[in-house]
Amino acid sequence: MLETFHILVREIEQDRSLERPEQLRERVRAMDRLEDVVWHEATETSATYRAALDKLRRRAQSRHAALAEVQQRLCGAVRCAIVQGAGAHALRGWLHHDDLSEPWGYDHLDALIGDVLSLDEPAEAIAALERDMVFYQPTPVRHVLDLIHRARLRRDDIVVDLGSGMGHVPLLVSICTDAQACGIERESAYVDSARRAAEALHVERATFLAQDVREADISRGTVFYLYTPFTGDMLRQVLDRLHDEARRRSFRIATLGPCTPAVASEPWLRAAGEPSADRVTLFRSVS
Repeated sequence: MLETFHILVREIEQDRSLERPEQLRERVRAMDRLEDVVWHEATETSATYRAALDKLRRRAQSRHAALAEVQQRLCGAVRCAIVQGAGAHALRGWLHHDDLSEPWGYDHLDALIGDVLSLDEPAEAIAALERDMVFYQPTPVRHVLDLIHRARLRRDDIVVDLGSGMGHVPLLVSICTDAQACGIERESAYVDSARRAAEALHVERATFLAQDVREADISRGTVFYLYTPFTGDMLRQVLDRLHDEARRRSFRIATLGPCTPAVASEPWLRAAGEPSADRVTLFRSVS
């Protein structure tokens, strides 16, 4: 194991391409591998082994710190661009087609956007989930960017994220497009965090409501997004509300995850392509 770690650390130390801002994917992967070295539990008790491992850990920490500084500079540049209204340009080109080949989990894009948005973790306790509510996880950034690309959002669109958590989707939609976005989330601590991030980044087109989606005003939304925030009876109630709304006007629904088959079975919706739980699926309401 020590020899493997030695080769790994040496390769990452010598690879100066990792210091170029555009090498985001490779740099984040390298930092993850260095963390494996830093947090590796010693498998032998000999003094020689432990001394060699400690030396490798120090080298790994040093290289990790250097790469983290590159990340901080990149993050700062993107944040500055967003504040100046050029966020779409700063984030353009980060999504590549092969990023979507692994549908689940988080990657280099999440590492970057996590630093850029700088969302505060709630200080107070989070309310217990009600029946049919799903434990909160943010939509992987690659899927948000895929949604933005495929939905072709316009200035007159209003994207409503139903169960928006800490606001990743509304924030990115507002940063990357001319559309407005609204997050509806019953957990007020998440909403407060999202609002602080929007204010810090001067993202004025993103708004957040601390409400139950079954009771909130949905009359202005043109695109409704669900990352499977709830299932069962609660999903049924929300779909029934959307169906009632569709009797008055046309809109689109975007889904990701296990709720997609349930949404696809609604006779008042038509999918744009083959529905898939592993990628954002767009539906349009029909009268």
